[in-house]
Amino acid sequence: MPYDPAAFPPFAVTVDLVVLTVRRHALCALAVRRGEPPFQGRWALPGGFVRADEDLTAAAARELAEETGLLVHNPEAPASPNAAHLEQLATYGDPKRDPRMRVVSVAHLALAPDLPAPRPGGDAHSARWAPVESLLGQDGSFGRDADLAAPLAFDHARILADGVERARSKIEYSSLATAFCPQEFTVGELRRVYEAVWGVALDPRNFHRKVTGTPGFLVPTGGTTTRQGGRPAQLFRAGGATLLNPPMLRPEV
Repeated sequence: MPYDPAAFPPFAVTVDLVVLTVRRHALCALAVRRGEPPFQGRWALPGGFVRADEDLTAAAARELAEETGLLVHNPEAPASPNAAHLEQLATYGDPKRDPRMRVVSVAHLALAPDLPAPRPGGDAHSARWAPVESLLGQDGSFGRDADLAAPLAFDHARILADGVERARSKIEYSSLATAFCPQEFTVGELRRVYEAVWGVALDPRNFHRKVTGTPGFLVPTGGTTTRQGGRPAQLFRAGGATLLNPPMLRPEV
């Protein structure tokens, strides 16, 4: 039988973004308030429909730029302060996930250092950074914060939870935690990233010994800073290692 495209129902493809950063020592995600139906007025993850002339990575990069002004980091190019780590997370295709029509979403995870206040774009009414525990209702804030009283729109709570767990597990065995840091950072700043992402307190001396003793993880820049107060702290940049050996194991809580 020849292929007949009319024999298959049409469906749309979207990209949704789990954009994570560390603000005020807390792991935060970008949320946008929907300005149009469905779920008008509800908070959701940023994203949008894939255009007919673009692939998935290009669609995710476009949405990231529109929502945050960030460019996607190119590992083959010099580091840029206006670049974010972007990777594909998972695909979500429940037939009833979108009441408008059959929509398959290819979610992406984006990580970047502390970012400024976001600007809404597309069909978003407003945008904000919010602690992931609040967005997922894990800290009881749904009962305290009227602005976050309703769960995220669509299946975005599941997508956000999957993205957070990907970040938490991946910084154990890779150098991904440095994506949350500026181009030059101190060991203390890197430790606070791990503490924010994992939600635990780490021993400073033990952490310093581990990260500086892991081959290829950190490279001294030769400079120091006093931006954290107190004595000057040594500055580092991310090394060339992508996998950490030994890994930074997450403490059991």
